[in-house]
Amino acid sequence: MKNIMSLVVLGTTFFCFGQKKYVTVFEKGNGNQTATYEQVVDFYKQLDAGFQSVKMETKGLTDSGQPLHMVVYNQEKDFNFDKLSKSKSVILINNAIHPGEPDGVDATMMLFRDLALGKIKAPENVVLVTIPVYNIGGMLNRNSTSRTNQNGPEEYGFRGNGRNFDLNRDMIKADTKNTKSLIDIFHAVKPDVFIDNHVSNGADYQYTLTYIQTNPDRLGKELGSYIAEKMSPNLVAALKKKGIDAMHYVDFNGETPESGLVQFLDSPRYTTGYTSLYNCLGYVVETHMWKPYAQRVKATYEFMESAMRFADVNKEEIKKIKRVASEQFKIGHLYPVKWELDTSKTKIITFLGYEAEHKKSEVTTGNRLYYDRSKPFQKEIKFYSDYKTTAAVRIPKAYVIPQSWWTVIDLLKANHCKFDRIKKDTLISVESYKIADYKSVTSPYEGHYPHRNVKIVKSPEKVMFRKGDYIFPVNQEAIKLLLETLEPEAVDSYFNWNFFDTILQQKEWYSDYLFEDLAGQLLKENPDLQKELDEKKKADEKFAGNPAAQLEWVHKHSKYYEKAHLQYPVFRIVE
Repeated sequence: MKNIMSLVVLGTTFFCFGQKKYVTVFEKGNGNQTATYEQVVDFYKQLDAGFQSVKMETKGLTDSGQPLHMVVYNQEKDFNFDKLSKSKSVILINNAIHPGEPDGVDATMMLFRDLALGKIKAPENVVLVTIPVYNIGGMLNRNSTSRTNQNGPEEYGFRGNGRNFDLNRDMIKADTKNTKSLIDIFHAVKPDVFIDNHVSNGADYQYTLTYIQTNPDRLGKELGSYIAEKMSPNLVAALKKKGIDAMHYVDFNGETPESGLVQFLDSPRYTTGYTSLYNCLGYVVETHMWKPYAQRVKATYEFMESAMRFADVNKEEIKKIKRVASEQFKIGHLYPVKWELDTSKTKIITFLGYEAEHKKSEVTTGNRLYYDRSKPFQKEIKFYSDYKTTAAVRIPKAYVIPQSWWTVIDLLKANHCKFDRIKKDTLISVESYKIADYKSVTSPYEGHYPHRNVKIVKSPEKVMFRKGDYIFPVNQEAIKLLLETLEPEAVDSYFNWNFFDTILQQKEWYSDYLFEDLAGQLLKENPDLQKELDEKKKADEKFAGNPAAQLEWVHKHSKYYEKAHLQYPVFRIVE
């Protein structure tokens, strides 16, 4: 009996020691501290060493020079994702994409610890994967002032990474090593659910936690309906049972709640916009900046735990709907490349806010908006949840890209796109695009001057391609990524991100005094061209008064005008 009691006491002492060993920096403090990068890495190293159910490894580099870490929890101690992606629901959790928003960093450490220790029930059908700190450079840039309006923690990281990129705008252009490493992790683990943990700025309201669900319209009919009508309501209800009210991300149609709430459109530059291209159910957790830090961390923890429970119970259904979604777009079908809010469709939802009022500013000469927390309200407001397609393209069989455009080709390879190489110089019938018009921003945005409002003119052509040029068939897992990046009208296309800007500059020109004679001869030999020029001068007064513009017009309508100017160098095989 004495020996048995000794073992019980020893076991209890060991368990207590284990509990203390795995206490996080957040738990040791006053509820307003977050772990440093080094402390996060050390914590997961301890979990890896102490539990066979936890595995930590490095996966690629970041711009900071530090490697990106991936931590996996699987109660079955199996880490072969070729098998796990088929047999389990895989949840990928991304933390500190904006290190000044570290709620998820601390919450995920506790979640993995609690699962490893058996403090909470382990899921049978779920494998959890986390990137503990994604923006390492920003995490190392620790301060207590850059999040001007945020209520804790006492110190935190900075939004920009080691090269001052916002990583949550980098998924398509992939200017950073961080993004390329994240893409490799994503394709290695093939998640069914992706969670990106953030803290919001903006309006004041009663909710500690809001969320952005992957835009249902962009996910497609089956998967979009599933996330909007089943998964999100289930998560909101589960959080409600835990005493946490949750709401769609607060993005008003105007200045106040009465204007209505708008479903966020997460294009592929964002993490959840990118993951949607592979039919992954995505959530951006947005805790409210002015709620106490401890309250935000708890809400983030409970959201992830609730998502884990949902994926555990609904594994088969999620897998089935993803398979259906993967068959949604086929060669010859229309694929939407532009969207706008459909203001004709609304739902009525209950919103818990604070009365918004205006008063004279003590700083400026104007009035200022403020929220009166002594006046909470519950109101029924409109929710604009739907978007409509404003432009679509017919899905081709394949895209052909000359090997000289290696920057774009390398990006497609980094996204695990399948391709073939042309084995010998070959004349191919293709659909060709000319850039007819576009607009560009006037200030730099994330290292680029992106284009928008692109207009194209398409025509059938026979083009001679060289041995070694690339053919990317669309009949592959990356079909949506190929369409979103290679169709120039798509909002986050490679064209819009400036990867083809050299075609926008004319390289060859002419001497006016010499081309005048040649232009005159061209017009004499081509009466139809002369007629078209005359009609343009009659219709356009400004053009009629500009001799240089008229000469340029003749040049652009002659065989001497360079073919490369405005010629989009990605070609479509449609037959």
